[in-house]
Amino acid sequence: MRSQSRRYLLAVALIGVAAVWGATFVVVKDVVARYPVNAFLAWRFALATLVLGAAFPKAVRRLDAATVRVGALAGVLLAAGYVFQTWGLETTSASKAAFVTGMFVVITPVLQALVLRHPPRIETVVGVVVATLGLYLLSGGSGGGWNAGDTRVLLCALAYSFHMIVLGSAGTRYDAVSLTIVQLATVTVVTGALSVTLEGAPTPRDPRLVAAIALTAVLGSAVAFVVQTYAQRTIPPSTVALILVCEPAFGGLFGWLAGERIGVRGLVGAGLILGAMLFVEAMGARETARGVEEVALAIEGPAVMLESESAD
Repeated sequence: MRSQSRRYLLAVALIGVAAVWGATFVVVKDVVARYPVNAFLAWRFALATLVLGAAFPKAVRRLDAATVRVGALAGVLLAAGYVFQTWGLETTSASKAAFVTGMFVVITPVLQALVLRHPPRIETVVGVVVATLGLYLLSGGSGGGWNAGDTRVLLCALAYSFHMIVLGSAGTRYDAVSLTIVQLATVTVVTGALSVTLEGAPTPRDPRLVAAIALTAVLGSAVAFVVQTYAQRTIPPSTVALILVCEPAFGGLFGWLAGERIGVRGLVGAGLILGAMLFVEAMGARETARGVEEVALAIEGPAVMLESESAD
């Protein structure tokens, strides 16, 4: 009974993680209207690195050259994703950004099929077609159509997909916490360098800005990763992924509460994207149960089911 109660509590905690991630789209959109993109990301990930490192000192001591190399590569891709997403939020709505970012769930298996040089499964193709149709409808909503911000967020989804492939192909051989600390530190270095070069690295002084940095760093990155890690020890990783697919829905909800409207057509498009994400994750869960796929744990966003390289 205690084990069952623990699973329920972890499931609720995962829903909370998805809600926090959804809320960060609105929070970050407010921040980038008043503060430089790269400076915000640098402070956010510096704090996240410190918090996770302090929580897991043994993971810091376990760092070796191989973990640093893989983590740095994954971290550069993760940094690209966050830069494009945060930059995109300057000119697109939080609601659209949440759903467009979620496209990485259906893009990843297609890219991995190209890397492995074999045709993607029919389920993946169906998911991509449905999500693309949803993206088309979402872009024609009342939010002003497709704009440069939407393109940047789509590039974010592409960067996230490559990031997940790196984690799935190489990252599973290394300690997850150690690898994550390296990734967070890499994002800090990359965005910090961009901020110093392009923005002058302004110090955050606005209390709302400091609160946003703390929310996204502590709850959105460090705590969220810890919850995912512990949840996967008790709940099947595929179930964890399906729960975290709710992130775009929460992003849309919080965007709506903030006054954003995407219209009926946009709602249909958002529903198709969310449905495609659920479908791809559910099919991945089925294959994982058969031992055909493995799960790559994301720092933000649902874990993604990746085909094993030995799969037929």
